[in-house]
Amino acid sequence: MNHKNVLIINDMPGYGKVALAAMLPVLSNLGHSIYNLPTALVSNTLDYGKFTILDTTDYMVEAIRVWRELDFQFDCITTGFLASARQVGIIRDFIASQKKEGLLVMTDPIMGDEGKLYNGVTENTIDSMRRLVGVADVIVPNLTEAEFLTGLHEGQESLSAEEARAVVDGLLALGPRSVVVTSGMLRETGEHVVWGFDHKTQKYFTLPYRFIRVHFPGTGDMFSAVLVGELLAGKELVPAVARAMDVLEKLIFLERDELEKNKGIRVEKYLDVLKE
Repeated sequence: MNHKNVLIINDMPGYGKVALAAMLPVLSNLGHSIYNLPTALVSNTLDYGKFTILDTTDYMVEAIRVWRELDFQFDCITTGFLASARQVGIIRDFIASQKKEGLLVMTDPIMGDEGKLYNGVTENTIDSMRRLVGVADVIVPNLTEAEFLTGLHEGQESLSAEEARAVVDGLLALGPRSVVVTSGMLRETGEHVVWGFDHKTQKYFTLPYRFIRVHFPGTGDMFSAVLVGELLAGKELVPAVARAMDVLEKLIFLERDELEKNKGIRVEKYLDVLKE
């Protein structure tokens, strides 16, 4: 049995399969015990253009206080959307209190996409996220987030192999052990790729993938969930990334004709993909 206690720190949407709503079904289906610490309550996916957000920082502080009194322990902590800079310090302190042999910490520094930062993301947000990625074993920014975290090639949606290596090195300089940059495009060939560095092998990697021209919110969250599941199962980073890429390609392809794409992929409908 590969049963692990996994804590997801991310926002909880009321409508739509993103963040906690996207990750919980995947990791539960992989046989783990899943717990959550919401960073915010969000009315719906942001793709609808109208939404409301409730910052849950005060709740996080009290929940962690109680968990410490009860001595709750986790084998994996994965973080996503943060509603305030204050949450970074809270999460860093909690990760430090959970540090033990074998603890896996993954951070998805959610801040932007397609060359642009999300509304409300400031330089202070970026600085705070730089502090958080520094305590992670694996970080999974998309290309936009990687560029803004490093200050390199900001807003560019394709990079040369040399530029991509510089961005990966810039991310490693912030402190994480391994790096996975999603949603990249190699300028020389036009290929869509994932770039990264595996600290165990001390090797860089570039993995091409088939790009399906359709947009669903929450695919990054599902990618992170599959990747966490594969790593917890003992896979090395590169095959784990390749597996996550394969699962997401299948999910997007299966859901591509769904009319209401703003709500994300109906992941519960396709959980059998995880067993293929």
